[in-house]
Formats: sequence, C-alpha cells, structure tokens
Amino acid sequence: MDDIFIYSEENLLKQIDSGAYELGYYKVRFYTEKGRPAEKKTDTISYFYLYPSGGALRDEKMNIVHYIPKFDTYRGFVPPYKKRST
Repeated sequence: MDDIFIYSEENLLKQIDSGAYELGYYKVRFYTEKGRPAEKKTDTISYFYLYPSGGALRDEKMNIVHYIPKFDTYRGFVPPYKKRST
C-alpha cells in the first residue's frame, strides 16, 4: 500500500492533485527527519507548503527546504487548480 506521507515527487503530486490551492500554495504533509521531508517512515509528520510559482517547497517556518524544477510554473508546470478551472 502506498504511503503518501513518504516524500517523493510522485507523492507530492498525489497530495496537490487532491489538495486545495490557497494564497499561492498547496499545503502538504510528509514524514519528517531533522526538519526536512523524509523518504522513509518516521515518528513525525509535518506540514510543508509547495509554491508552484517558483517550485519551492517550504517548511512551517517558510524556509525553503527543496527547489523542485518539475513543479515550477516558470518551467512549464501546470498546477492542478489551473487544470480544474479550464
């Protein structure tokens, strides 16, 4: 069974596909290790914020933890909210 809280680009896309786009970002959750999204199951799940306008994944303090070119609208990414509104 897939665990969407394990950090991967695929799980990030799954979460934003079903998530709400508010104030310019998607709120997502991942297992956390040392304040960063973890690629394995841990005891802690934290919120992160994906800003498609720039492809930045930020932590709860708004620090950039990852830049993901694949999710950058300036590099051609079309966010799910734009697909739904057409």
